[in-house]
Amino acid sequence: MARIFDVIEYPNEMENEIVHRFPDNSTDGEYRLGSNVIVRSGQAAVFFRDGLALDTFGPGRHIIATANVPLLTEKIQDLLTAGKTVFPAEVYFVSMKEFANRKWGTSQPILVRNPGMGLGVALLQGYGTYGFEVKDPQQLILQIVGKKASFTVDAIEERLRVTLLSKLQDTLNEWGAKMAVPELLAKTIELGTYIQSLAEEEFNALGLTLKRFIIGNLKPSEKSAEELRAMGMLDMATYTQLQAADAMRDAAQNPSGGAGLTAGIGAGVGIGNLMGQALQGGMQAGQQQPQQPTGGAPAGGVMPDVMTPEEAAGFLKVSAEDVMAAINDGSLKAKKLGNAWRISKSALEDFLKG
Repeated sequence: MARIFDVIEYPNEMENEIVHRFPDNSTDGEYRLGSNVIVRSGQAAVFFRDGLALDTFGPGRHIIATANVPLLTEKIQDLLTAGKTVFPAEVYFVSMKEFANRKWGTSQPILVRNPGMGLGVALLQGYGTYGFEVKDPQQLILQIVGKKASFTVDAIEERLRVTLLSKLQDTLNEWGAKMAVPELLAKTIELGTYIQSLAEEEFNALGLTLKRFIIGNLKPSEKSAEELRAMGMLDMATYTQLQAADAMRDAAQNPSGGAGLTAGIGAGVGIGNLMGQALQGGMQAGQQQPQQPTGGAPAGGVMPDVMTPEEAAGFLKVSAEDVMAAINDGSLKAKKLGNAWRISKSALEDFLKG
């Protein structure tokens, strides 16, 4: 049997709760003319009956009477004229405060065009915060809450993040077609404002408003050559060069590794620069007639079964001194015949694999 309530209130602070149904159990509530509705600051109380919104109360103490809640009493007039002073309804308390500093981040890097630089594409990762609040309590309840006894931020946050990240991806692709990545990375404030305007319509459809969208950091991904190739972004020639870069980066970070490995390319060179070098090299190769080398990698880029340090250096795009440093510290296997060193194709491939 439904319980009759003379006082309707929810004194909870609603820290992580957006909506709470009263009463908070499976029992339906019934209310009478003269009942008190107490709504605290930062709350709204919405009366529903038969799936339809009856009335919304703002902060303060309200008495259910025909004089001061006309919308509510008009819609239950059929009960009142039947001589009843008690009517059934569902009451939902809604938090109207801002849910600020919610976190967002890219779980996978976003592929964007990067015209005129490197491979012509780039992988970007980012993170930041956003804030939202309820704009239309009735709309929120009708669209996503339904008859749930409690609805928390966690229940909707994934949906909101997906919306924001889809707008971020669309915007990065749109803007990336017009400007290079370095210029794009310098416009995080403008990006955030633009994405907020794009997402506002979808938030409004849920009865919410997006208060802010802040990009805390946006930067190139640190994906390895192996991960980039798995995404279908690299041809074999570029992949080989980036593997060498990965191996040298790892060696530079290893205190026991040879410092000579970074002497030819510099300890600060990143994958992005090597992408550009690889692409430039490929373009030049397509524009020039093959010539017999005098000491570097063989024409045509075919790796022989046995190589000199100079030939191996040509494939790795480093100096012969770097190759000798790798031989001396044992990371690259080689045979010494008299005063000459020879490196097998399999040894160089093992070196590239790390």
